[in-house]
Amino acid sequence: MKLLAIDGNSIINRAFFGVRALSTQSGQPTNAIFGFLNILLKLKKDWEPDQIVFTFDRHAPTFRHKQYPEYKANRKGMPQELFSQMQPLKDILSALGYAILEQDGYEADDLLGTLSRLAGEQGGSCVIATGDRDSFQLVSGSTTVCLVKTKEQIPYTPEKIREDYGVEPKQMIEIKALMGDSSDNIPGVKGIGEKTAVSLIQQFGSLDELYAHLEEASLTPRVKKLLTEGKESAYLSRELGTICLTAPVEQDLSAYAQQPEHREELYRLLTGLELFSMLPKFGLEQGEYTAAPAEMTNRMEYTMAAPESLEEAKQDLAGLDTVDYLLTDTGLLVMGKHTVYPFALTASQAFETLVLGSKKPKRTFQAKPSYKLARSLGKKLDTVWDGELAAYLLSVSSKGYEIEQLAVKYLPQLEFIGPEEGRKMAILPHLCPALEKLVKEQQMEFLLTQIELPLCRVLAQMEQEGFGVDAKALEDYSRELSAQAEELRARLFDYAGHEFNPNSTKELGKVLFEELGLPSLKKTKTGYSTSAEVLERLRGNHPIVQTLLDYRKLTKLTSTYTTGLLKVIGSDGRVHSTFNQTETRTGRISSTEPNVQNIPVRTPQGSRLREFFIPRDGWVLVDADYSQIELRLLAHIADDAHMLQAFRDGEDIHRRTASQVLGIPASQVTPQQRSSAKAINFGIVYGISAFSLSQDIHVSVPQAKAYIDAYLANFSGVAKYMTDIVEFAREHGYVETLYHRRRELGDIRSSNHNVREGAKRIALNTPIQGTAADIIKLAMVRVHRRLEQEGLQAKLILQVHDELMVECPPQEEEQVKKLLKKEMEHAADLKVKLEVDVHSGKNWLEAKG
Repeated sequence: MKLLAIDGNSIINRAFFGVRALSTQSGQPTNAIFGFLNILLKLKKDWEPDQIVFTFDRHAPTFRHKQYPEYKANRKGMPQELFSQMQPLKDILSALGYAILEQDGYEADDLLGTLSRLAGEQGGSCVIATGDRDSFQLVSGSTTVCLVKTKEQIPYTPEKIREDYGVEPKQMIEIKALMGDSSDNIPGVKGIGEKTAVSLIQQFGSLDELYAHLEEASLTPRVKKLLTEGKESAYLSRELGTICLTAPVEQDLSAYAQQPEHREELYRLLTGLELFSMLPKFGLEQGEYTAAPAEMTNRMEYTMAAPESLEEAKQDLAGLDTVDYLLTDTGLLVMGKHTVYPFALTASQAFETLVLGSKKPKRTFQAKPSYKLARSLGKKLDTVWDGELAAYLLSVSSKGYEIEQLAVKYLPQLEFIGPEEGRKMAILPHLCPALEKLVKEQQMEFLLTQIELPLCRVLAQMEQEGFGVDAKALEDYSRELSAQAEELRARLFDYAGHEFNPNSTKELGKVLFEELGLPSLKKTKTGYSTSAEVLERLRGNHPIVQTLLDYRKLTKLTSTYTTGLLKVIGSDGRVHSTFNQTETRTGRISSTEPNVQNIPVRTPQGSRLREFFIPRDGWVLVDADYSQIELRLLAHIADDAHMLQAFRDGEDIHRRTASQVLGIPASQVTPQQRSSAKAINFGIVYGISAFSLSQDIHVSVPQAKAYIDAYLANFSGVAKYMTDIVEFAREHGYVETLYHRRRELGDIRSSNHNVREGAKRIALNTPIQGTAADIIKLAMVRVHRRLEQEGLQAKLILQVHDELMVECPPQEEEQVKKLLKKEMEHAADLKVKLEVDVHSGKNWLEAKG
C-alpha cells in the first residue's frame, strides 16, 4: 500500500506565491486553489498512490510553543488573499472524498511524520509531498519526500539525501539544530550557518558526539567558542525541530481510504469559484449539474424540433417578442417558446425568413458571423444584441466567454433539461436579460448599445473588405531582407572565427562569453542569457553585438512579417484580418491573421512594410490619426490647468512640459530636453518609475526621480489624479473609463508588493488608454454610418490604435477627408479639442504623411 501524505499548508503556500493572481468576478481569490489542484493531479499521476491524506496546521498553539514561546513568533500572519482560499480548498478536498487531518497541539509536519511511521510499520510505503525541507529527517527505506517547487517536483530518497548533504536522513535534524531555522524562529547556534553545520555533522555525526569531543576537535577557536556558548540553544533547537512520530491520530491507515466523491457538490464548488477549466480534469462536464442547491433550482425544459421545420418555427416565433438565434459551424438554431429549431446553413432560407425577415429585436451570441452572412446574401442586418459583448463588458479579465459557463455564473438557479445539442440555444433567452440587467446596473448601457454592438457590424464589414497587398513587391522585399540577413550572418562568422548557429542561445553564448570573453551579465537555468536587454548593455564591447542585433531585427522582419504576410494573402489579393472585440482588458481592438496592428514602425526597414499595403486599382487610401489623444484625455480627466492651457493655446505639449519642469522659457528648450519631457508625458500615465525613466532618457536614477518630482509639482492636477485614481481602485476594487468600461483590480489590495504595484500602474493607465479605445470605437461607428448615409463607395478597412484607414475612389477623396476629420474630432466632447491629422496616398506608408 502506497500512501501519499500531502502537506496542505506548504503546498497551498507554494501555489499562492507561484501562480499569478486569479479571482472570480466578485473578487474571491482563486489562484492558490487552482495551483494546489494542479499539483495534486500531477502528484497522483506521478506516484499512483493507493491512498491520499492531507494534513493542515491549526491556529492553536503546539507543544513547541509551550516549550519555547518565541517559536514562530517572527512569522507574519497569512495574507488575507490566501486565508480566504483555505476553507474553499478543504471543501473541495472533502467533496473529492479525501481524508483531512488536523490536530490541536500538533503541526502538519507531526501528522506527516506519524503517517509515514504507520505506513512503514504496516508494510507499506509513504510519499510526503511538501514544499519544505523540514521533512527530510523522515526519509527512510519506506518514506520518500517529494519536494514540490513551482515548476518541478524532486523526490528525496536516502540516496538523494546522502548525495546532496553527505549525511544520513536522520542526521538532517542535527544540522538544523546547529544552523537553526529563521522561518520558524528556531535559534540554532548563533554564527553557525548551513555550510558549517553540514560539515560538523559530516565529521561528528550528531550533536552528542560533537559536544563530547568538542575540546579535542580540530576546529577554529571562533567555531569552538560559538558552539560552547550556543550548546543549550542547539539542544533546544533539536527538540523544536524534531518531527513528532506519535501524534494522536487514527492508527489504522485503512480509515483514511478515499470515500465516494460528492460529484454534485464538487461541481458546485468549482463552478462557484469559476474554475471551469478544472471540471474536465475531475471528470465533470459543463452543465452536468446545476450550480445551485436542488431546492433553489427552476427546471427549464426544452425539446428539439425535427431539422428544417421552417413553417412550424414561424408559427412558434410569432408569439415571441424577440428573435433568439445562434449561428454555429454547422447551421442555424432558433429558439421558440420551448423548442429549439435546427437548420442547415446551406439552406439560407431559414436565416432569411426567421432572422432577416423579422422586424423584432434580435439576440444572439457572437453576432459578427450574422452580419457577414447577411451581407453575403445582399441583405442588411440591423444591430443585433450580442450576449458575448455584454459578458465581456461585465468581466474583461475572463479568459473566454462560453454560454454554458456564463449560465453557471449568472443563472445559478436555473437547470436546463433537454437534448445537449440545443442547450446553448435554450440558455440564451434567459442569459441575455440577466446580462442586460447587470450592464444597466453598472452604467454601461451606452457603452454596449452605442459603441460595442454597432461596432460589431463595422468590424464584420472590415473583415470582409480586407486590405490589398502588393504580393510581388513584398516577395522582392522579402528576398532583399534575406540577402541582407545572410550578409550579417557571414559577418558574425568572421567575428567569431568560425560558423555557428546565431539562433541557438547555447552556441551564441559560447561564442560571446567564452570565446570572445564578453562579460556575462545574466545567466538562466540553461546557460548564458543572450536576451535583447543583455545585448543592448553589451553594445559597445564588441562590433559583433551590433551586428547580432541587426541580424535579429532582419530575421524577425522576414519570418514574422514578410513571410507571414505572404501566407495569408487571399485569392482576391487582399489580407482579411480578424478584428477581436473581446480580447483586451483596456477595450482596445486586437487583430490576428495577420496582426496588422503590430506592423513595425520604429525602423526604416519595418516602416517600409506599409508600402506594400495598397488600395484597389485606381483607388486611394485616406488615413486619419488622432493627435496625442491620450495626453489630451489626461488633461481632461486630471483637469490639469497647465496641460489644458497648453492644448488650448495650440502649444507643443512636450516643449511646454520641459519649460514648466525646468523653469526655463519654451524658446530655450533644447531637443534633448523636449525628448525627456516627451518620455515623462507618455510614461506618467503608465506609472513610470525613476529607474525606468532613467533608462529611457539616459540619466541617473536620482536625476530621473528629481524630474518626476518636478513634473508632479508643476502639473498638480495630474498628481492629484494619480493619487485619487489609485485610492478609488483600492476602495472599489476597479477603475473605469469615461464611458464606464470597468476593469476589476482586486490585486491592488494584494499583500505582495510587486503585484500591488503592478495593479497601481494599471489603475493609472486604464482610464486613459481605455477611454481612448472607447473614443476610437465610437469614431468608427460614426464614420461607418456617415459613409453609408452619404452613399459613398468608400469603405473603412483598418483600425490601428488611434488611426483609421478608408479606401475610396479618387473622386471621393476630399469628401472622405472632411468626413473623417469631422466625425473623429466630434466623437467626444472634452475640455480640449480632439485633433485629427488626415493624409492620403497610394499605399499605407504614403498615406501616413
